[in-house]
Amino acid sequence: MKTREDAIHYCLKLENTYEDYPFKDKNWTLMRHIENKKVFAWIFERNGHIWINVKCENGWLDFYRRKYHAVVPAYHLNKEHWNSVILDGTVPEEEICDMIRQSYHLTKKKGIQSNRGR
Repeated sequence: MKTREDAIHYCLKLENTYEDYPFKDKNWTLMRHIENKKVFAWIFERNGHIWINVKCENGWLDFYRRKYHAVVPAYHLNKEHWNSVILDGTVPEEEICDMIRQSYHLTKKKGIQSNRGR
């Protein structure tokens, strides 16, 4: 995963999702759940790279930050719950997809289950 389009395309594979551009600054692409409108991925360009903010469970939050220098406390979000993944080629695509799926499930409306996108 290298581009904004790659990230958007992957997020749209997850069930009942859509992309949103709610700000005047079109640099920010928000990936949301249709049912509850909650954001599970914030996609934006910063310092010459595409970044994706994803929500993480506490145990995984620090794990990813220690494992990859391109996973940092989230830009513009609560750093106790969100990480930023910098798409600089150093984080394996499978790990990026896992982080996006985890964020998707953490922000999904309770009681709605799906295996799509796994």
